[in-house]
Amino acid sequence: MKRRMILLQLACLCLPWRLRRWILNAAFGWHIHQTAKIGFSLLATLRLNMGPNSRIGHLNFARYLEEIALGGGATIGNKNWISGYPISSSDAFQGSDRFPSLQINDQAAITNSHRIDCTDRVVVGAFTTIAGWNTQIITHSIKITEARQRCAPIEIGSYCFIGTRCVILTGAKLSDYSVLSAGSVLSHVYQEPYGLYSGVPAKRQRNLDPNAAYFTRRAGPCY
Repeated sequence: MKRRMILLQLACLCLPWRLRRWILNAAFGWHIHQTAKIGFSLLATLRLNMGPNSRIGHLNFARYLEEIALGGGATIGNKNWISGYPISSSDAFQGSDRFPSLQINDQAAITNSHRIDCTDRVVVGAFTTIAGWNTQIITHSIKITEARQRCAPIEIGSYCFIGTRCVILTGAKLSDYSVLSAGSVLSHVYQEPYGLYSGVPAKRQRNLDPNAAYFTRRAGPCY
C-alpha cells in the first residue's frame, strides 16, 4: 500500500492541483477539502483529512501513519519528516493501545524542518505554533527496566508556542496557553495554563499574561 501511494503521488505531481486533489481523494479515500492544498510532498498515510484552507507545503514526507488530520486553516510548512510505526507489526510495542497519527487542530502551524515521530498519537492544539526549525517530537523510547521499546501519546495544548530546537519526549503534555522556550526538553505532563516553560528538563519558570495578543487572537496561524 505504501509503495502504491508513493508511486501514484509521484505520477501526479505535475498535474494541476484541482485534478491531483480529485485523484488522491478517489484513489485513497482521503478527504481533502476543495479549499485545501498540498505542495510537492509525499504522504503514506491510510487516512488524510484536510479542513477548509488547510495547507501542506513542499518536500514533506510522511510514512506508516494511520491518519493525518488538519483542521480549518491548519498548516504544515516545508521539509518536515513525519514517521510512524506500522500498527500491524507484532515485533514491537506489544500490549500498547497505540494509534500512529498526527492531529493538527484549527489554525495551528508546524513550520519547517521538524522531525515528528508518530509511533503513537501526536496532537497539536488549536492556534498553536511549532516554530523555528529542528524541533523533535518523539513518542517512543527504550524503557530501561524492561529492555524494550515503549510508546505513549504526546499532546500540545491550544495557543501554545514551541520555540526552535525543542525536544518533546514520550508521554509529555503541555498545557494550553503555554510557551516552551527554544532548546528546551519537555518530558513531563503540565496541566496549569499561562506558563513559560524552559530548561533541560523543562520546568515552569513564570506566569504569562492571559491578555497577551498571541493568546487572544482569533485568526492564525501566527508566524
